[in-house]
Amino acid sequence: MTATRRASPRLRALSALVLLGLLVAAPPAVANGGGSVRMNELQVIGTHNSYKREISEVEQHTYEAAINKPGDYEELLAYSHASLPQQLGRQGVRGLELDLFRDPQGGLYANPLVRQATGLGPLTDPAWQRPGIKVLHIADLDYSTTCVRFVGCLKRVRAWSSANPGHVPLLILLELKQSERRAVELGGVPAPPWDAAGLAGLDAEIRSVFGERRLITPDDVRRSPLTLEQSVLRGGWPRLRASRGKVVFLLDNDPGPIRDAYAAGRPNLEGRVLFTNSRPGFRDAAFIKRNEPGGPNTAQIRALVRAGYLVRTRSDVPLATVRAEDYSLLDAALTSGAHLISTDFPVSGMSARYDSDFVAGLPGGGVARCNPVSARPNCRAGLLERTR
Repeated sequence: MTATRRASPRLRALSALVLLGLLVAAPPAVANGGGSVRMNELQVIGTHNSYKREISEVEQHTYEAAINKPGDYEELLAYSHASLPQQLGRQGVRGLELDLFRDPQGGLYANPLVRQATGLGPLTDPAWQRPGIKVLHIADLDYSTTCVRFVGCLKRVRAWSSANPGHVPLLILLELKQSERRAVELGGVPAPPWDAAGLAGLDAEIRSVFGERRLITPDDVRRSPLTLEQSVLRGGWPRLRASRGKVVFLLDNDPGPIRDAYAAGRPNLEGRVLFTNSRPGFRDAAFIKRNEPGGPNTAQIRALVRAGYLVRTRSDVPLATVRAEDYSLLDAALTSGAHLISTDFPVSGMSARYDSDFVAGLPGGGVARCNPVSARPNCRAGLLERTR
């Protein structure tokens, strides 16, 4: 009963805020060139585990033996992505996801267990030995990546962005990870925790690559004296004309210790780079992750989008969705209005190895479309991204 009584004021406040957000008058409808379209009136396709490459077949068997799940790799992890610039360029994705591990001294992940067990020896790329955050899926078990150092990945994104300054905002989802318990039990390395120093280092690494003019941060969205949530519910997302060529960083981790540490002393994410994955009713609630778009979640996502939150969902779950050529999740994701729809198969041909033609894309193609839930009638898909 106590929990219910505590929740009631929050729910009442949220209802009032959502209603207010829905009632705020929209700016007069003008052509896209007039700049009234906002960045939350778009829908784009992104990739899941965007850096990922498959480990060798012999390593896959070692991985499955380590976790005692035969066939697990082939069923869930047997997919690979092109380099980040290829995805942003030829594949036309506008969202990326990177999994991050701390490595303050360098070399922590350079000799994965699966390589030790198969006699392959340590990794030879010198980037593994350098200090700084590393990008990989599962420490010691599923390590193969197209870009080792987080800063290196970001530099590739920045180079592509600089060459294509008219792109719609890039949404980059970051999952801050730690070692799997089973891997550590087998002798793997325990990853350093994401404490205050690690989180400060994360922001610093991003800012070392992207200057303030290239970022959209919570401070760019919040309108004092409103909270960050109040700001987005009242239409506070930047206009598209001021957002092209910029990058938005989103925290993938669910509300919990990491999110709490990142927002500690900064209830509106003051001075921070990332938008946290939050919940309605919290001061920092601007971005919300809803991975399952089907069933009743479709209506819930639509309500969140309509209210003003930025939402991410998924269109497929490897690899059952692909083998069955099941488009129900994709259809639900598109209909929901989620701004970022993540997939492991953004272009034709990637699923052919599974005797499938599954591909997740926007209706009619293109890199972005007017959001079916939040876009106003003046939005024109052909004018969203500038090619010059």
